[in-house]
Amino acid sequence: MFRWIRRLIVWGLFGLFLFAIAAVYSHKHIAKEAAHFLFDSVDSIPSCKTALVLGTAAKTRFGLENYFFSNRMAKAAELYHSGKVKHLILSGDNHVKGYDEPEDMRLALIALGVPDSCLHLDYAGFRTLDSIVRAKEVFGQDELIIVSQQFHNERAIYLAQQNGLKVYGINAADVPQYSSYFSQFREYLARGKALLDIHVLKTQPHFLGEKITIGN
Repeated sequence: MFRWIRRLIVWGLFGLFLFAIAAVYSHKHIAKEAAHFLFDSVDSIPSCKTALVLGTAAKTRFGLENYFFSNRMAKAAELYHSGKVKHLILSGDNHVKGYDEPEDMRLALIALGVPDSCLHLDYAGFRTLDSIVRAKEVFGQDELIIVSQQFHNERAIYLAQQNGLKVYGINAADVPQYSSYFSQFREYLARGKALLDIHVLKTQPHFLGEKITIGN
């Protein structure tokens, strides 16, 4: 009995060790692949017709301001006002009644002076992969600037490049470290899943649908 328990413990620890190795590898690999396409300054990033703003909740679970959201909106507005882009695709989740990431982004950007006519809402951006593929297949964009925090941009750039898009990432300001530990841990898991989605599972978006034209 005790021998089987010891074996289970040994195999369990070995499995955790392999999982940790895979997580670290995927994290470093994706960061390396994206490194040359990331920018902190709007002034230095190449111009592009369209930016893809990746969604997140406008408020935390406690009803407080989500700085991941507000920092992304501030950077997206700065990008537009600089003249680097003409259009913004706002891609996020709205599958639950009363929760609408694209609309929250739209309202925040209008409040920051971005014209509503330049905003294109993607209501089926349930995951980063969905947002990326839909930007290409539904909105017809082959070149994009992606707006999010750096850790998220790295994964989004990797997914975009693997799907044949030319992309750059503009890094929104990160949040204080004490409030982002969970997000950083989740990113390790998400990067492993990204490699599986691209190279093993060949994962596709939940929905595609009719094409949406973005003007000049």
